[in-house]
Amino acid sequence: MKYVEPVGETPIDRQRVVGRPTPRIEGPLKVTGRAHYAYERHDVVEDPLYGFVVGSAIAQGRVTGFDLAEAKAQPGVVEILTTTEMEALPLGLGNSTTLFGGDVIHHYHQAIALVVARSFEEARAAASRVRVSYARTPGHHDLASIADTAPFAKDGDKGPDVSALGDFEAAYAKAPVRIDATYTTPDESHAMMEPHATTAHWQGDKLTLWTSNQMISWGKDSIANVLGLKPENVRLDCPYLGGGFGAKLFLRADAVLAALGSKRTQRPVKVMLSRPLVFNNTTHRPATIQRLRFGADKDGRMTAFSHVCTSGNLPGGDIENGVSQSRLLYAAPNRYTAHRLAELDLPEGASMRAPGEAAGMMALEGAMDELAEALGMDPVELRIVNDTQVDPENPERKFSNRKLVECLRRGAEAFGWDARNTTPGGRREGRWLIGHGMAVGFRNSIPRKSAARVRLSGNGQVTVETDMTDIGTGTYTILAQTAAEMLGLPLEAVSVTLGDSDHPAACGSGGQWGAANSTSSVYAACVKVRETVATRLGFDPAKADFSDGSVHQGSESRPLADALGAGEIVVDESIEYGDLAEKFQQSTFAGHFVELAVDAYTGETQVRRMLACCEAGRILNPVSARSQVIGAMTMGVGAALTEELAVDTRYGFFVNHDLAGYEVPVHADIPHQEVIFLEELDPVASPMKAKGVGELGLCGVGAAVANALYNATGVRVREYPLTLDKYLDKLPAIA
Repeated sequence: MKYVEPVGETPIDRQRVVGRPTPRIEGPLKVTGRAHYAYERHDVVEDPLYGFVVGSAIAQGRVTGFDLAEAKAQPGVVEILTTTEMEALPLGLGNSTTLFGGDVIHHYHQAIALVVARSFEEARAAASRVRVSYARTPGHHDLASIADTAPFAKDGDKGPDVSALGDFEAAYAKAPVRIDATYTTPDESHAMMEPHATTAHWQGDKLTLWTSNQMISWGKDSIANVLGLKPENVRLDCPYLGGGFGAKLFLRADAVLAALGSKRTQRPVKVMLSRPLVFNNTTHRPATIQRLRFGADKDGRMTAFSHVCTSGNLPGGDIENGVSQSRLLYAAPNRYTAHRLAELDLPEGASMRAPGEAAGMMALEGAMDELAEALGMDPVELRIVNDTQVDPENPERKFSNRKLVECLRRGAEAFGWDARNTTPGGRREGRWLIGHGMAVGFRNSIPRKSAARVRLSGNGQVTVETDMTDIGTGTYTILAQTAAEMLGLPLEAVSVTLGDSDHPAACGSGGQWGAANSTSSVYAACVKVRETVATRLGFDPAKADFSDGSVHQGSESRPLADALGAGEIVVDESIEYGDLAEKFQQSTFAGHFVELAVDAYTGETQVRRMLACCEAGRILNPVSARSQVIGAMTMGVGAALTEELAVDTRYGFFVNHDLAGYEVPVHADIPHQEVIFLEELDPVASPMKAKGVGELGLCGVGAAVANALYNATGVRVREYPLTLDKYLDKLPAIA
């Protein structure tokens, strides 16, 4: 189905099933342990072997030799593969360095060997006895030390990634109110519960991987390219993921080494990355240094706007796109935004939940708070004054739907923003300093091709089949809701099969594009099913109404099952968008509000309450949508207050590479969270009139926390995370 212009009324608009609060249909399987994840797929192969990955002990250089004698002598060892046995393997999609092969070391904990044994414990024990010799070379591990010389990033074939409009420098120089602030964000880890894991099995020249992967079609094509296979000889299967946040968008070493180990031993092989390798061998969110300069008139209207973001990565790696939102969010006639990219010899940087915008908003919205203070202006009103309904860099291109002002006004009212103390450090409750902060939330909505298969069987049951994944977001449920709504059936009549590459290729889970696009593909397939059913029953497909298990037209009504006398109806269909993204800017918006308390003696912070007011088109399932937003808000608290990968700048690795040393929020850190969804449809975005919310809930939260900390203490901290050592000695004197 080609979707190239706004849609009118559709069967989805009835909202008898779609849009209703609905518990996850796979929930009982998960809470009872019957939802088997990649490493737990004991039912798919018999008598598997277990592989344990050995990671490099240096960050740069070469492997000069292996001594495997002691490792091979350990009980249960079947085989040991080493990286020097083969040439460097080709890159998979999204990989900036090879995942195995060759003697060159690009980063710490790069996979250099796989020990295969009869049990996990035996493989792990033997791996500790693999002796490796290296030739170490020096590298760059500290972004701050080389940021000033970092070149502009490349913007494809366009040249340097610089965007300029008007004359920023001149406008900034004559602006009556100016700010110039530099913010930094650290390297961060996805820290999902389920580590990367794969079970591999060969049958002749055909390879099956039961793996944990967010993008099945990407993974299938990548493993085929890396191993030199025909894509049709590769199958990936991933019905459940235990989290990913972008770490599982692309092929990683667990899948490659499980496949190589299985090929060598001619047995199924299971490989799970140990937690330190999840942190250092896979990907992370790169650190940033961001300079923001704003010039404004005394009424708060910005006349000059500049945001330059510097990040680092391995050679060939991508930027942390920290200015993407700044190119779209606020109006200003004179603009300058740019990305700089330094070459670092740290583990690979890549997408982490809301890549670019999450870190970029932490700086942008902190600087906006500083501008509001310089103007003596309400931070909410400053943002409203600078709202725009068109792309600031391309005024001919309008937003498909932009209700940011409504999000801010409604959120402020529900939060009680007007009752806050506007004097930093001016409100106390005993030993606690109380502060309030806010920030805008912004995340783009990306239309992507997505496909699905819908089967209508003779027993009246509907089956949805697609390689779409459910990363914990409720995909099973919203796809079932879509099919049930379109075909006039109860939710119980629909079953959903996900994550199998033998099914039609969906958009996958990532980029906040999963919900709108995957449901739209099911919608498109159901349109074809409806046409077939109506035609078989002698109805006009354009006028037939599907409800209560029957098809109605005028005074006539026939059971849906009557159309199945000629056999099962099976439809494969996709949703495609043509040039819709070029015609309209599609984005999602939020207002984030936070109340924070700071202990005046110790500097301890307590987040007391949080509120997000979101606009993301139709909310397909309020239960799972709220869950996504509060989870993202929690992640934002972590980014603001605790999360940081500590870099050993001497040897080039992340020191706190486990869940004990990498501090994420726990239940006691998170207070009451309120989520408000505006009842706004976006008929441009998709036939479902929906967009995403999972990453919108994160973008802006960190800045709202930082702004609340400033309001509580009068101390402006521009270096995330906001650990107490950065402000403790600056707290107001205690009376």
